[in-house]
Amino acid sequence: MASSLLDPRIKLRHVSCFLEVIRQGGVVAASQTLGLSQPAVSKSIGELETLLGAPLFDRSGRKLVLTSQGEVFARHAMSAAAAIREGIESVDLQRSSQTVVRLGALPTVEVEVVPRAVARFIRSPLACRVHVESGPSTHMLAMLRNGSLDFIVGRLASPEVMNGLVFEHLYSEQLTFAVRPGHPLAGKRSLTFRELEPYPMLLPPTNAIIRPIVDSLFIAGGAARFKSEIETVSNSFARAYAMENDAIWTISKSVVAHDLQTGQLVALALDTSASHGPVGITLRSNEQPNMVTAAMMGEIRLAAAEVASAQASA
Repeated sequence: MASSLLDPRIKLRHVSCFLEVIRQGGVVAASQTLGLSQPAVSKSIGELETLLGAPLFDRSGRKLVLTSQGEVFARHAMSAAAAIREGIESVDLQRSSQTVVRLGALPTVEVEVVPRAVARFIRSPLACRVHVESGPSTHMLAMLRNGSLDFIVGRLASPEVMNGLVFEHLYSEQLTFAVRPGHPLAGKRSLTFRELEPYPMLLPPTNAIIRPIVDSLFIAGGAARFKSEIETVSNSFARAYAMENDAIWTISKSVVAHDLQTGQLVALALDTSASHGPVGITLRSNEQPNMVTAAMMGEIRLAAAEVASAQASA
């Protein structure tokens, strides 16, 4: 008699509760997202641990932390969830003759690279519906892991969050400090980071990929406290605020390349060569992109090469 492919005692609710607790960072938030009671979620996790014969979470601290067995199971559970989601989309594709490419665009690429790539893709023979997600890197990495995104375009994340993911390097770029043309520092030919202290700073949030790079520049340059710090991932807000105030916008150079070319913003004369970082495509390591996703990734590579070439000649 053939053995079952899956232990019939393990239900989809077990896996769903387990993955949602990981995504939300706790049982309470997971229960709210799932629309279940906290005891129901805790019970499902407990049943799953009993069925697997191993603890999935270390409960000794204030926060739930995955055990080594939990990390192993999580990788496979995320892959299974992504496969089920892809299966559902495949059925939808068969029924409606339409599929969706879902990609995450970090601020580094959402102004030039991704718009160029999408414009080409929707004119190609494999054109389909495109969903572009933006937001903090932690948010999009979570979406990539649970299968809500096919890939992410942007700066390379820190090594500790790249487990189960792979990165394809496309080009490197550095940061710039942009201000309005009439800013008191705009006309200076040489600046130190300490000279920025009297002005408001528009900064990436503490969980953004480029924030440690920004902080390193300030430390190396001897900058301590600024007049005020405004954290945002919104390029539109930061651009508007910088154009109307004496704030200094810390951002990847490609984001403000057009503004610098047209003179709407001015790059301060600071040495940011130490801020060079890799930009590329991040995707799950355990699966191959389908034909449509691969086509979109091809357009991303072409657009990235164009942007890198333009930056090199600027």
